[in-house]
Amino acid sequence: MRILIAEDEADLNRVIAKKLKSEGYSVDCCFDGEEALHCLCMARYDAAVLDIMMPRLDGYGVVRALRERGIATPVLFLTARDTVEDKVRGLDLGANDYLVKPFSFLELTARLRVLTRTAIGSPTNRFTAGDLTLDADSRLVRRAGQTIQLTAREYALLELLIRNKNRVLSREVIEEKLWNFDYEGGTNVIDVYIRYLRRKIDEPFDTKLIHTVRGAGYMLRDEG
Repeated sequence: MRILIAEDEADLNRVIAKKLKSEGYSVDCCFDGEEALHCLCMARYDAAVLDIMMPRLDGYGVVRALRERGIATPVLFLTARDTVEDKVRGLDLGANDYLVKPFSFLELTARLRVLTRTAIGSPTNRFTAGDLTLDADSRLVRRAGQTIQLTAREYALLELLIRNKNRVLSREVIEEKLWNFDYEGGTNVIDVYIRYLRRKIDEPFDTKLIHTVRGAGYMLRDEG
């Protein structure tokens, strides 16, 4: 999943980004509200973590502008402002959640999982396709009862596919979701990671779940 972090405290911004990347997220970082709004209008993010007190445009202003534009990206406010009035204002403007500094990274990642789960209308963080299961809370992948070990990038790609099972995802959409603005490669890297996944997810089994749709992209089919 692709996450935007908007936090003007550089050290905290860096630490959050490092933690989320280690969890397999694609992360873009910015340090003021105007830059955050620009990023959120230019790319599709699964969630945004916004500080409230930012230069140029505060978090409230970012959320207000997003919702006025019809952009429904889930927003988690990360802030030291913990009064009930502050929370109510943020939620009324269209924020989805609120986490007060100092915070636990375990709680941050758990709340992000809830936000993204709610956004796609899933009641749980456990996804299935045929005999394949992916538990986004434990990051455990199993097929036909066998545990499958994946790298962080392989896992991120599989999670994207299974969250969108039976839908064709173009290489461009996959690249946008899994690689950040700093990525300078080409869409052929998608083909490479699809091959890696197929070796682990499909080749040991009779039923193939990952399919190429010629001229369109890739799809994970529920029934193979």
